[in-house]
Amino acid sequence: MYERKYHKHISARHNWFDLKLNEVWQYRDLIFLFTQKNFTVSYKQTILGPLWLFINPLLTSVMYMVVFGNIAKLGTDGIPQLLFYLSGNAVWSYFAACLNGNVATFTSNARLFGKVYFPRLTVPISNVLCSVIRFGIQMLLVVILLGYYIWKGAVSPHWEALLLIFLLLLWLGCMGMGVGILISSVTTKYRDLSVLVGFGMSLWMYGTPVVYPMSILPEGILKKIILLNPVTAPMEMFRYILLGEGNILPVSIGVSLLFTILVMLGGIVVFNKVERTFMDTV
Repeated sequence: MYERKYHKHISARHNWFDLKLNEVWQYRDLIFLFTQKNFTVSYKQTILGPLWLFINPLLTSVMYMVVFGNIAKLGTDGIPQLLFYLSGNAVWSYFAACLNGNVATFTSNARLFGKVYFPRLTVPISNVLCSVIRFGIQMLLVVILLGYYIWKGAVSPHWEALLLIFLLLLWLGCMGMGVGILISSVTTKYRDLSVLVGFGMSLWMYGTPVVYPMSILPEGILKKIILLNPVTAPMEMFRYILLGEGNILPVSIGVSLLFTILVMLGGIVVFNKVERTFMDTV
């Protein structure tokens, strides 16, 4: 009987743009397995498990209400405070998870990468998919609260643009993953740079309209800088679609999309370059 033989040829890649992205699709089952593992491990041996996906953003939003809403007296464009902060926190948490989940891709998976071959990009992609699942669960709380305020007549979503939210998720996911794998590639050699990530993310968050609307900012250089923040456009678009209020400018969208494309393509190229030699430095 004739036996079919399968061969897998693994060779060194010398071209920076020899990315072999088709391999990532061939290993899509592995991506889903990594996604399931990441989500399960996150809440293993916890009392409340995935309920923390509701509790954490709710407590954070209440803290924002006290600090920024009541003490700092920052407005929310007429949107109920809890809904404003909860929606902003959900979007920022998703972006931050896509980024932070990938900044240690090489260092956290060094043992696995050293034992078996598979496309390394499957790991950051699975981290983004896991973040999508978490975002979906968090959005249940936002949707419940949104339904209540729609019934009260406090907000008016733009239903005709609702499907654009999925594009916003892809947009932010690509941006977060691109920045994350770039940082991961650099920190294989310079570990101390990873210490700055936490500080940088905090600074980035306050430079994004998460806890304040764009309308309260005075015209000037500060407002222009925040408008050029690549996360500002998707954040404002999300609020415009879901809450009916948002400051959307074409230049802000253009800068954000250009940044996302550059950082995503650049991140993948550098990531694939570093993966060939990172075992010598990790």
